[in-house]
Amino acid sequence: MSHSPEKPDSEKPEPELESFSDRFRETVSLEVNKPDFRELDLGSPVSPLRTRGGPSVSSSSGSSGSFSGRNGSNSNPVSKRSDSAPNNNNSNSGELSGSSENSPTAERSGGNVRGSKPGHSRSNSGSGLTSLTHSGQTVNSPPLNVLPTGNICPSGRILKTGMMVPNRSSRSDVLGSGTGNYGHGSIMRGGGGGAGVVSGKGESNSLRSSIGGDLGKRGVQGVDPEELKKAGNEHYKKGHFSDALSFYDRAISLSPTSASYRSNRAAALTGLGRLAEAVKECQEAVRLDPSYSRAHHRLASLYIRLGQVENARKHLCHPGLTPDPAEMQKLKMVEKHINKCADVRRVGDWKSVLRELGATVAAGAYSSPQLFMCRAEALLKLHQIDDAESVLSHVPKSEPRTNSNNTSSQVRFFGMLSEAYSYFVRAQIEMALGRFENAVTAAEKASQIDSRNLEVAVLLNNVRMVARARVRGNDLFKSERFTEACSAYGEGLRLDPSNSVLYCNRAACWFKLGQWEKSIEDSNQALSIQPSYTKALLRRATSYSKLERWEEAVKDYEVLRKNLPNDNAVAEALFHAQVALKKSRGEEVSNLKFGGEVEVVSVVSVVHFEVASNSQCKQISPFVDTLCSRYPSINFLKVDIQENPTVATAENVRIVPTFKIYKNGSRVKEIICPSRDMLEHSVRHYSI
Repeated sequence: MSHSPEKPDSEKPEPELESFSDRFRETVSLEVNKPDFRELDLGSPVSPLRTRGGPSVSSSSGSSGSFSGRNGSNSNPVSKRSDSAPNNNNSNSGELSGSSENSPTAERSGGNVRGSKPGHSRSNSGSGLTSLTHSGQTVNSPPLNVLPTGNICPSGRILKTGMMVPNRSSRSDVLGSGTGNYGHGSIMRGGGGGAGVVSGKGESNSLRSSIGGDLGKRGVQGVDPEELKKAGNEHYKKGHFSDALSFYDRAISLSPTSASYRSNRAAALTGLGRLAEAVKECQEAVRLDPSYSRAHHRLASLYIRLGQVENARKHLCHPGLTPDPAEMQKLKMVEKHINKCADVRRVGDWKSVLRELGATVAAGAYSSPQLFMCRAEALLKLHQIDDAESVLSHVPKSEPRTNSNNTSSQVRFFGMLSEAYSYFVRAQIEMALGRFENAVTAAEKASQIDSRNLEVAVLLNNVRMVARARVRGNDLFKSERFTEACSAYGEGLRLDPSNSVLYCNRAACWFKLGQWEKSIEDSNQALSIQPSYTKALLRRATSYSKLERWEEAVKDYEVLRKNLPNDNAVAEALFHAQVALKKSRGEEVSNLKFGGEVEVVSVVSVVHFEVASNSQCKQISPFVDTLCSRYPSINFLKVDIQENPTVATAENVRIVPTFKIYKNGSRVKEIICPSRDMLEHSVRHYSI
């Protein structure tokens, strides 16, 4: 059943970007305990740089907020980006945009300063702006050593715009990978380890033309986490939950105390079906912000899906929050059917349990591991063991019990802790399938988790005793002490009367003791519990053969032959049973060697109804003797109707001589007072 995941959080307002003028004021101020600089976000590193003419360096607090090198209409030698950021209208002006919203920061290959505010970090570059290099192209700065707003002085002081600094080095600085970052790249001394190329790793091709695609080319340290959240939301809307999760993870790495990022991550995990992790993220979100309504509602919705009614109510009805009416109605329906399910389970009405489970799932609790386990238990009690085992393989993964403070692990189902109930059911199924050691292990785990539960304690005791009885019976059987082995298996059956394995084992003991009827009875019991139990079916077939009940034996062997097509022993047993059955019916068979097809020979009988004193009968009787020797494969019988009037009446014979021809027990022809030629022709015809 597919369900559209909830929308990620986007209701919180985006933080307003600082205006360039604000940054300028901070740069020229000399307040105590302030960072010595704040770098500008210079926009995309591949914005065109002019290579001819004298670029001017300007500082402005106007709306553009850019550092530009203009060169009139000269062409740009650097290729333009095909996926330029939205609203970037300066791609042809030779400007590096200072708007971080329109031109997110690109990822750098090295030199990022850890622990700095997203989009801002200190730089270790030297004094003066001398040159910028991009893709092997260098643009020399003008002789005036004018620092743009926020540039860095080696002394660590902040210089006001227009202040002159001596040109201490003739080495050039390049924009590329290095020890400090400035905008989209590192300003570093020429030759200091950077190739002048800004590397960027694309996160996804699906949003290259949007903010998410642009952010995919930039490093985590230079990106506003709100922009990462936006990119994640775009992926989420398109159903790309893995990509959305990646962006939310990056946003959390920058701002780990943001409740909305945690809640959005939970939404992406829910879309991926990782509900236990989603619950953890929502729990962290409400821990960070106890009044965060979206996280509470999302967590409540997850708990409803998991069938955890009380936990869901706690977050839906959190003080100060308005509960969602639709979710409240869903919660009430889930609670109603879970309670009904508990009631009918208590009285052993397993068909009603299945019905209530279906209603609970339809109400919204369709991801609850405990409800899956309850279905498996009901199927087991209804002797549908194969179906119960199949359900086990499809149970949703639940969060393991790691500590006593885990709210999910403290939830109770049918009076026992949820995880204990899962092991409780698993132990019963393992026992029914004859995996006694696994059953004991599962029961012991259930007892460790919920040691005070009476049902768990009783099950653990029974499982241990049944397992011991089975081991003792097996040992006695191997010692050929079959009578004692029957008693040992019987002790186990008194504790677990629905154990098909113990019935089958006892049937083997009865077989060895020559008590075929009892062997068939126990085999029938095993098959009534587990209809596909091959070993029990084989045991019954061999017992039928011993009792020469060939028809039943053939039926069982035919089923076994279908289920075990490569088993030669079963094939040979079926062959001999088929031969014996045909012989018991009076049919002649040829090719009695195993491996060939059983060839059935048709049986033809000619019955001569006569009266010894009748002249016509006296005349044709010698010819009948001749036909008997002439056609030895045909049975010839004589019936005197005066001596056997009952037969004559049953066959409705009034005139003699009368001949009736039977083939394979069925009458095919009747001839009254025939001539010799007519009689021989008919006999010859049916003998072919």
